[in-house]
Amino acid sequence: IALIVIAFAQLMVVLDATIVNVALPSIQRALKFSSTDLEWVVNAYSLAFGGLITNYLSWRWVLFVNVPIALLLAVAAPRVLAASEPRPGRLDLPGAVTVTGGMTLLVYGLSRAATHAWSDTWTAASLGIGAALIVLFLLIELRSKQPLMPLKMFANRNRSGAYVLRMIAGSVTIAVLFFLTQIVQNVLGYSPLKAGFAFLPLGVGVVITAQVTSRVIGRIGARLPIAVGALAVGGGLVWLSRITIDSTYLHDIVGPLVVLSVGLGLIFLPTTLVAVSGAARHESGLVSAVLNVSQQLGGSVGLAVLGTIAASVAKGHLANVRPTHELLSQAIVSGFTTAFEIGAMISLVGFILAMVVIRGRRPQPVAQSLPQAA
Repeated sequence: IALIVIAFAQLMVVLDATIVNVALPSIQRALKFSSTDLEWVVNAYSLAFGGLITNYLSWRWVLFVNVPIALLLAVAAPRVLAASEPRPGRLDLPGAVTVTGGMTLLVYGLSRAATHAWSDTWTAASLGIGAALIVLFLLIELRSKQPLMPLKMFANRNRSGAYVLRMIAGSVTIAVLFFLTQIVQNVLGYSPLKAGFAFLPLGVGVVITAQVTSRVIGRIGARLPIAVGALAVGGGLVWLSRITIDSTYLHDIVGPLVVLSVGLGLIFLPTTLVAVSGAARHESGLVSAVLNVSQQLGGSVGLAVLGTIAASVAKGHLANVRPTHELLSQAIVSGFTTAFEIGAMISLVGFILAMVVIRGRRPQPVAQSLPQAA
């Protein structure tokens, strides 16, 4: 239920990077927000709203409330959004089918590994077929005249680095939201409403940090904020790995959330600027869309991998013992804290990548055009 609340609360009214960068510049100007600020303001409200609905109605309403919102958007979009000029071409259907099937099977296989052995037939088959479909997708994109994702965009070193770093940031962000939701509800005994508001420091901290970063990034460049942000995220995860069943929210969770928010605020805005820098205007939608996909992909794969690790550790603690409520809580917390430690190591990899891959020089405003995407 906690996973459903998080996932659908985030999807409820989230304005992703693509929409904010391309379709809604007026909102950014009116609020004086960057795309990162706007996303996290919406995320913070979404989590609180999701907790409110679950607390007073039911977690099923978190699913239902998306229906009228989707209908409203479907009716309003043609009337509000400016029409773009049509371009000749056709949909890269083989690419769309292979990448969707490949990622679905990979995430399913990684998630299944949490409850079944890695040698399980369905687990191994899902991972194997998923990997094969991803390879096939890359081959299709190389040969397609109008690829779904032009691979030429990855020739830009800074842009490729930004994509990987957003994938890393996405992996630890979703894992933290999911694991901490389990801890504050199942260990601390918080209601869904209280659990939703417990994450407000994270959203507020990201917005404040991103605002400060936007004022200095022109002078110091993107590499330093990203590198410091990765270290801060790692530090916050190490702090969270010290949680026990006797921990309290104010003493053991608020502090790490603030540190994490500073780290994420230092990462999200600079990586967005690095990714879209050098792209022609007609390419900005595709470039920012891939950045957003990188973050969502990192969240899906990261949660599957770290969730598998947490489940394995918890299962090991409960082996050959009669589980009581206290032992179960200890096992859950032990699994999550181990996952936090692994997440800290992943953040350290992000720091190294930022220092090695992201170039310190200011990128050029316009780059060579990419092939038309389908």
